[in-house]
Amino acid sequence: MRVRPAERRTFAFGTAIGDWTLELTGWSPGASILIPASLITVVLIAWKLGLNPVLSFWLAYILTRPLGANIGDFLSAPRSEGGLGLGTLVTSVLFLGAIVTTVIYLTVSRVDRTEVRQHQDEPAPDTRR
Repeated sequence: MRVRPAERRTFAFGTAIGDWTLELTGWSPGASILIPASLITVVLIAWKLGLNPVLSFWLAYILTRPLGANIGDFLSAPRSEGGLGLGTLVTSVLFLGAIVTTVIYLTVSRVDRTEVRQHQDEPAPDTRR
């Protein structure tokens, strides 16, 4: 899979925002998780109250990057700085394990499927226009 330049900027910007929250608040890496997590919760509540679903998705999606950066900082930062002191290797392995587990779960359970065909023999509908 090729990452487009705009996606690289988004990843870098999201990580920078996560780091910025640490500097801005002066909180420990663990406490800084509260900012993006709280904002995602606000978006969820707003969506439940009628906020446009597409806007809700993109707002939550944008906030996942700073959340991930803050969680990564919390796991890898030394205990003296308020982290768990796991280091970058263990943190990377934990994130990889979580991603692989999620992909396997969704592949096997198919709970994320939004459409169901009537019969397995039927071809998928042609959505080209």
